[in-house]
Amino acid sequence: MTHDDNFYMQQALREAHKALEEGEIPIGAVVVCRGDIIGRGHNLTETLRDVTAHAEMQALTAAAADMGGKYLRDCTLYVTVEPCVMCAGALGWSQIGRIVFGAGDEKRGYRRFAPEALHPRTEVVSGVLEEECRRLMQEFFKGKR
Repeated sequence: MTHDDNFYMQQALREAHKALEEGEIPIGAVVVCRGDIIGRGHNLTETLRDVTAHAEMQALTAAAADMGGKYLRDCTLYVTVEPCVMCAGALGWSQIGRIVFGAGDEKRGYRRFAPEALHPRTEVVSGVLEEECRRLMQEFFKGKR
């Protein structure tokens, strides 16, 4: 059975809800290769006390372990929020084939600070389930203020 971008973004949203339940910023990610989810992750920066423990980094690490190598050329990352500069750099080094994100991040997203960080062949799709992704973030930060 073949799934579409909305299906996989829903899986990333499930990861984001796990982060929310753990008191983390609710960002989730999954890496898909040939229709199979090979990596999952959600923010763990507070839990691990590690500024690099972003959802994308967790999912990339799991995917690379599953693939047995660091290059993810035939894979797609689905993430609920636009990657930051750090994550974009890691995604560039992984040579990931495609990135699909939900909500943009005007303040800290890679497109503002490092639009060339990704591998030149990486395809980027934005706005998939954007409202749902954005709403989750807004509700989280509303509760913090």
